[in-house]
Amino acid sequence: MPPGSIKVKGDEKKSGTGVSPVQSFRITRRYLPHWQLPGSVYFITWRGKDGELLSSQERTIALEALQYWDGRKWTLYAAVIMPDHVHALVQPLALPESEGVYDLAEIIHSVKRFSVYQINRQRGAKGSVWQDERFDRIVRDEAEFLEKWQYLMNNPVKKELVQRPDDYPWLYMKND
Repeated sequence: MPPGSIKVKGDEKKSGTGVSPVQSFRITRRYLPHWQLPGSVYFITWRGKDGELLSSQERTIALEALQYWDGRKWTLYAAVIMPDHVHALVQPLALPESEGVYDLAEIIHSVKRFSVYQINRQRGAKGSVWQDERFDRIVRDEAEFLEKWQYLMNNPVKKELVQRPDDYPWLYMKND
């Protein structure tokens, strides 16, 4: 169990799969606390390292990395890749033939790791692209979900990158 982690019933590692199921409420901590509750929707944010800006191609890589796990390990409701940060509304899916859901931290780690690999390959560089820490919040109800959805959708407009949300190519909104 990682340092700063509080074990709550049901956090045992699922043997042989390399997947840590989240079966009940769990709190972990790096610099910030991270709460996980199966069935929850999360508003997550992470930033580029040292204020570094992503190019158009690099934002595409980051968006595709987020979308890769949609329907596999999480539902990706919405995402926006800004030049210096990422926002997403996600819900980890239930593990097949198991109690519990996919671990949010493990999915995010996979997204960040893959995107860093691809971005560094393109740049001909090494090292981290993203800050280690992330911000995440359990979305408590439909009103908060809609508020986060609107925030995410209007972020490129507010930052004066485009006139309308539909004009921003690194904005994903699930149509369901």
